[in-house]
Amino acid sequence: MKKTIIFSSVVGTLTLAALLFMTPVSATDNTDVVDEINITVPISCTMSGTGMTSHTANMSNGSYTPNIGTTTLKVFCNDTEGFAIFAAGYTGDEIGGTNSTKLVNSASAVDNTISTGTATSGNTSNWAMKLATNSSATYAVTLDNGFGSYSSVPSVYTKVAHRNSGTDIGTTATGAELTTTYAAFVNQTQPAGTYVGKVIYTLVHPASEEPLQPQPATAGCINYFANASSAIGEMGCQSASNNASVNLWAGNFKRDGYGFAGWNDKFDYSGTNYGPNQTITAPSDVSTKGLSLYAVWIPSAGTIQNWDGCSSLAQGATTALTDERDGNTYAIAKLADNKCWMIENLRLDNTPELSSANTHNPSLPLTNVYGSTTSNHLSPTTDPTTWCRDGSANCINQSMLATNNTTLFVDNTASNYSPSSDVYGYGNYYNWYSATAGHGIYHKPSGSVTGDICPVGWHLPRGGTKSQESTNEFWQMIVTGLNNDIGPTNYNSNAYPNYNGYTEAGPVSNALRSYPNNFVYAGTVTGQSIYQRAFRGYYWSSSEYGWSSSYGLYFRTSEVFPGTSNNNPYKYYGHVVRCIAGV
Repeated sequence: MKKTIIFSSVVGTLTLAALLFMTPVSATDNTDVVDEINITVPISCTMSGTGMTSHTANMSNGSYTPNIGTTTLKVFCNDTEGFAIFAAGYTGDEIGGTNSTKLVNSASAVDNTISTGTATSGNTSNWAMKLATNSSATYAVTLDNGFGSYSSVPSVYTKVAHRNSGTDIGTTATGAELTTTYAAFVNQTQPAGTYVGKVIYTLVHPASEEPLQPQPATAGCINYFANASSAIGEMGCQSASNNASVNLWAGNFKRDGYGFAGWNDKFDYSGTNYGPNQTITAPSDVSTKGLSLYAVWIPSAGTIQNWDGCSSLAQGATTALTDERDGNTYAIAKLADNKCWMIENLRLDNTPELSSANTHNPSLPLTNVYGSTTSNHLSPTTDPTTWCRDGSANCINQSMLATNNTTLFVDNTASNYSPSSDVYGYGNYYNWYSATAGHGIYHKPSGSVTGDICPVGWHLPRGGTKSQESTNEFWQMIVTGLNNDIGPTNYNSNAYPNYNGYTEAGPVSNALRSYPNNFVYAGTVTGQSIYQRAFRGYYWSSSEYGWSSSYGLYFRTSEVFPGTSNNNPYKYYGHVVRCIAGV
C-alpha cells in the first residue's frame, strides 16, 4: 500500500501515521493448539528537514546564481521495501501550469537541456532551480530529470533520492540525510528582477510506488481527476467563465477500499475541499488556465456494521468504512449536529442477502417483482419505464431498486459526459418500501418505521412536521449550522416548514452540497423517467406522512424542505438514501 508524506521547506517535520498489518504465527503444545497469533508490526516513515521558506534571487537576463538556498532532509523509514523522495518546484501557490519552477539536474552555469522559450508578461516559467545533491548521503541518489525545453514546463514530481530495500529497519535507526543546494538560472527572454521559487517534497514507500501528480487543466474548463491509478471512471470538461457561479459535478470515479469525500483544488489535498456538487465561484483566470479538481480518497478504517467510532471523531472530521454486505466503502463525517453521517449516497443493490446481522432490523422476506415472489434481496430494475408507478397497494408494497446511478460513465473521450448521465456518485434509487426494508408498507399508521436498509448500527434519518423538529434529524443537521457557518433560523413556518426563495434557500442548499455534508442533486425516479437529476435532491426519511407518502429532504437552489417535504414523496417514487450512525 502506498503512503505519501508531503513536505515543503516551509514545514519542519511531518510524520506518517502508523500503518498496521498483521503477521500470522503458529504455535502448538501438548494441550492447546493456537491456530494464529496476530503480531502487530508498525510501518512508519518520517521526513524532517531544515531549509528556507523560499528560494529567492535577484537576477538579470540569462544570469546564473549559485547557492540561493539549501534544504537538508532526514528520512527514517522501517519499510523493508524502501522509499523514494520526489520533488517538484513551483512559484506562488501553484504546482503545474505556466508558473511552475523547473527543476534541472546540474549545478553548473550552463545547462544544455534548457532551450529558449517564449516569455509572456508576468510569466516566471522561463527560469530553473538547479539541484545539487551532496555525495555524503547514505542512500542512493538519482536526479532523473531530462526535460528538454521550457515549452513544456514539467508539472510532475521528479525523483531525487531513493533506497530500494533494507531501509533503516528498527526503532533505533538514525535515518539518512540528503542535502540539496539550489542554484538559479534565468532564460534570456525573461526580464531582470526577483525570482522566487519553492520546492515541495513527497516521501513515498515502498520505493516502487509513484506519488500523486498535479494535472494540467484545459483553458475554459473545470477538469476532474481521479487522482489515483487504481480509480476507474471518466469525467469531461465542465465549461466555466471567469468569476462565474458554477455547480460542480458529482463524482464519477470508483476506487475499491476508499471513500470519496469530494474535491480538492490541490492534488496532495493541501488546498480547499469542495463538496461533489457544491456551487463555487470560478477562478478569475479559468478562461485561460482552467481549474484542476482532484478526487479526495479516504482509505477504509474498518467495517461499517456496528461501528462505534463516532465519539472519537472531531466535528467536521472524516473517515471511511466498508459495508460488509457488498464491499462498498463510504466516506463518513461528523456533521454540525454532532452525529456521524455517510457523506455518500447508499449504493446497496440486489446482490447481498439482507439479515438482522448486517442490516438495520430488516423485515424479511421482501415482496419482489410486483408481488410475484418473495426473498431477502432487493428487487432491481435498470429501466425507469418498468418502475412501478401507481398508488395501489400492489405497487407500493413491493421492492423497487434502480441502479442507474452506479453505472460508471467510462467513455474514454468523455466528450458525451454530462452531470445528468450515469454518475456513480449519485447512488442508487429506492422506493420507500425498499428504503425501509419492508417496514414502510401501504396504509401504515403515521409515525417512523423501525427498520431500513442502512447497515446494522445505522439508520435512515427521521423527518416530520414543524412540531417534530426535535426528532427530525434532517432539520437538526441543518439548523445546527451544516459545518459551513450557516445557522439558518428563518424559514416559511407553515405546517411543513421550508426555506423559500433564492435569498433564504440558496445558502442552505449550497451548504448541504458543500464539504463535508456532500449532499447531491441526484433527482428521483418518477413517471417513466429519471427526473431532475443534477438539479434537485430527494432523500428518504423513515417518517411516514400518510398511507401513500413519506416525509423527506427535498432541496434545490430556490427551496429547501429540511425533512419536512411532502413534495413528490410518494412511496412508489425512487429517491436516494443517506444513513446516520446509531439507532
